[in-house]
Amino acid sequence: MKPNLYHAARDATYTFLPSEEDWKKVSVVCSFLEKFNEITHLISGSEYPTSNLFLTELYTIKKLLNEASADEGSFIVEMVNKMKTKFDKYWGDSNLLISIAAVLDPRNKMKLIEWCFPEIYSVGDTIEHISMVRETLHMLYNEYVEAHKTSVDSSNVQSETQRESSIGRSNLNGRGRGKVRAQFSSYIKNVDSVEQVKSELEVYLDEGCVICEDETGFDALSWWRINNLKFRILTKMACDVLSIPITTVASESTFSDGGRVIDPHRASLGTDTVQILLCASY
Repeated sequence: MKPNLYHAARDATYTFLPSEEDWKKVSVVCSFLEKFNEITHLISGSEYPTSNLFLTELYTIKKLLNEASADEGSFIVEMVNKMKTKFDKYWGDSNLLISIAAVLDPRNKMKLIEWCFPEIYSVGDTIEHISMVRETLHMLYNEYVEAHKTSVDSSNVQSETQRESSIGRSNLNGRGRGKVRAQFSSYIKNVDSVEQVKSELEVYLDEGCVICEDETGFDALSWWRINNLKFRILTKMACDVLSIPITTVASESTFSDGGRVIDPHRASLGTDTVQILLCASY
């Protein structure tokens, strides 16, 4: 719309008057970006959430992009397609940390992976990515099992030494007080260190997902603390993974103009290159 003389007289910087159609388009864009704003505050806020919360937000973003890009009559299709191209470039490979963290949320387990991945990845890559998450999950768990066995063996050696010393003292004074109890404790430790037919991970995955009425009040770390006796090794693994923050970027930096300051080549580095640069900086 042409400049209005009245508005031009009141505002020296006035050059354009948006039409009703323009305001409708602004409303559509704001509605589309509103969800992105909510997700930005979730993953980049001052109170950093645990890493198990990110996969559902990733799924939401991809679904929004897919639905918007399918609407060929919309004026934002071109913008959305560019966003979708960048999304697919960055998330072309499965982020194992985010996926494993999601599985270790008792509300999700592998069910969330099987539900989200068909939307996030192409049909040909979905099965491969799901298999990769499952294999990595078992591989990581086996490392924690080995670490636990080493810890138990070391503890048993120390306990055996203390028990023999205690038995020696008991024999000297003619009393065997606590001898049977010490032998039984040693037996229990040896029995518990033997891997069961079904691992803790298999038991955890076979059980149904936790149904929580108050999703906002659910704390995955608290759930693992309560179930520590049932999943001793898996709890240690879950706490280590879930304690990793999603991001250390402040929310006000999320939409910075870094792409304008840095040339397009440097601003569009692949995930592997970025990871190498981050590791090399320490």
